Amino acid sequence: MLKAERKVLKIGNSLGVTFPAEFLQKLDLQHGDEIQLQLEDDRIVMKKSNKVDLPNGISKDFFDVLNETLEEYDETIKGLIER
Repeated sequence: MLKAERKVLKIGNSLGVTFPAEFLQKLDLQHGDEIQLQLEDDRIVMKKSNKVDLPNGISKDFFDVLNETLEEYDETIKGLIER
């Protein structure tokens, strides 16, 4: 596991943190990439965003609805595989 300590820096009117190159390489992050941040208890979890540009006509909640449907019908789908 990689570990590092950093100071919170003032960047304009905001605050920011720099990351060691090894961390960025491990996450395959480049300048301009988007990231997702989650606050879990007293931790900030950061991961590279896997944002996908959807074709015209596909709503933004498509994958949420798809995931809910797959979870709801998981056993049914598995049953079809066994046929």
